[in-house]
Amino acid sequence: MMSGAGKVACVTGASGFIASWLVKMLLDRNYTVKATVRNLNDPKKTEHLLALDGAKERLHLFEANLIEEGSFDPAVEGCECVFHTASPVFLSVADPQAQLIDPAVKGTLNVLRSCAKVPSIKRVVVTSSMASVVHNGKPLNPDVVVDETWFSDPVFCEESKFWYMLSKTLAEEAAWKFATENQLDLVTIHPGFVIGPLLQPTLNLTSEGILKVIKNGSQVFSNAINRFVDVRDVAYAHIQAFEIPSASGRYCLVETVTYFSEAVKILHKLYPALDLPEKFEDEKLAVRPYHVSKERARSLGIEFISLEVSLNDTVESLKEKNFLSF
Repeated sequence: MMSGAGKVACVTGASGFIASWLVKMLLDRNYTVKATVRNLNDPKKTEHLLALDGAKERLHLFEANLIEEGSFDPAVEGCECVFHTASPVFLSVADPQAQLIDPAVKGTLNVLRSCAKVPSIKRVVVTSSMASVVHNGKPLNPDVVVDETWFSDPVFCEESKFWYMLSKTLAEEAAWKFATENQLDLVTIHPGFVIGPLLQPTLNLTSEGILKVIKNGSQVFSNAINRFVDVRDVAYAHIQAFEIPSASGRYCLVETVTYFSEAVKILHKLYPALDLPEKFEDEKLAVRPYHVSKERARSLGIEFISLEVSLNDTVESLKEKNFLSF
């Protein structure tokens, strides 16, 4: 796959779960990658990237901080595409403004400001989230299909204390406003709950969610609704969003919307030896809660990896990285 030969792309927050896969796939396609991390002296952030095929020849690491004005300038210089994935992910915070909202919103604007100075940049692809799509108080019944015309409502998010959702919603709003005012070609990608194999040596939030279920099998878990998608599909969608000239606007990326207990049933089938939860505090009937449209995602050439394959590969990866042994 030579599609990226001679092309230079930047990936922000490159040591993260999605971003690490994005860097890998870009290198596999012969791109030169300028990748930003918060700390160049932290081997946990850099070693797995430097070990990727092609990294020696075509990966350049930069230190950059979301809330530091201009810190992305050197990384985006000379690029054709910038993939902005860096954004904090915490579900419980003491100070939502400082820990989530500022880094998400100001960070996005910082990156876009750096991009606006560089004439070679053809497109900016921002990793948003389903968090900026579904939280608007509209009922989510089994017959509802959520699509890219849905937007989360900041007031609803704030009243519900959905701080992460609020941070992603405000960051997306700010991004579109800036892109329109500065004639930047912007595409936003909206993944759900991302699972699949890990390239980075540390646990990210979603992988940790799967790990907890396996390790604390006897606990009673909340039977929350999850919008599952595989990390490899998410990374690939980013690249397609740049490489397909007609790609534009927003793309929802969700393979399956289902109750957590359904995912656990699949794990039971795959790994009968595991002590997995038998009980959920709010057992629901096995109706699909609602749907997320796949139409636009398919226009990017995404053939979704099934939840079963994703879960299997997540567990195998957690074993390989010694987070799990059985």
